[in-house]
Amino acid sequence: MTKNRMFPLAIHHDMPKCLTIIINNKDWLWHLRYGHLNFESLKQLGSKKMVKGLPNIHHPNEMCSSCVLSKQHRNSFGKEANWRATMPLELVHTDVCGPLTPVSNGQNQYFLTFIDDYSRKTWVYFLKRKSEVFGYFKEFKTLVEKQSGYHIKALRSDQGGEYTAGAFQEFLKQHGIRHQFTPAYTPQLNGVAERKNRTILNMARSMLKDKNMPKSFWAEAVLCAVYQQNRCPTKSLDTKTPYEAWSTHKPSVSHLRVFGSIAYIKVPEARRTKLEDK
Repeated sequence: MTKNRMFPLAIHHDMPKCLTIIINNKDWLWHLRYGHLNFESLKQLGSKKMVKGLPNIHHPNEMCSSCVLSKQHRNSFGKEANWRATMPLELVHTDVCGPLTPVSNGQNQYFLTFIDDYSRKTWVYFLKRKSEVFGYFKEFKTLVEKQSGYHIKALRSDQGGEYTAGAFQEFLKQHGIRHQFTPAYTPQLNGVAERKNRTILNMARSMLKDKNMPKSFWAEAVLCAVYQQNRCPTKSLDTKTPYEAWSTHKPSVSHLRVFGSIAYIKVPEARRTKLEDK
């Protein structure tokens, strides 16, 4: 201690350093290609040959920083009911997610999901307003019933105004579709749709953050995530992906690329002059 009762401190510090580790292996590459899907699911896809074109994946010791920042969550809801649909479209889960900010490049604020309880295949539509739900449901109904040869028997949703509207209810009655409502303020009772929305947003956030892309690309990331989810394993199915359970065909994933990768599109000759770039 000095005479003026001060304590001198000798602080030694080094120059700041930035260390970057680049891991080039197939395990991490497919983690990125599959929209930051967890490694256990990737390992299951490869080892059980649930898709074509995917090699055997091993869980690396490192953590993915984008997943850590994007996928933290609270404890899960309680176990769901044991009842499961025994045929396609016997029960369809649906939910609206949003509003999301900023608006997407297509000026949409919401996305709407439909999930077949039997196969767990997911369809997604993007909305500017919640009032568009009814129109997209009719479009979805025509699509899936033509594809599968089955008819929608029951629809499960929350009690949002977009689902309780008179026109919507009248349409369901005319087509003999039973509407199952979950109680207000209990999203856990609509667990399939709520959990699917959380999974989709987790994947979309991870992909956007990994490539430092603007948040306005969330719709493109969500669409990519749903495409990937339909080719991912799920606890509801043993050794099949939702895509195979729905279509009976094993999907190929050899065409997948990392979301946000640079791509080049050839301009058709009719859209350019002889000396313009191709």
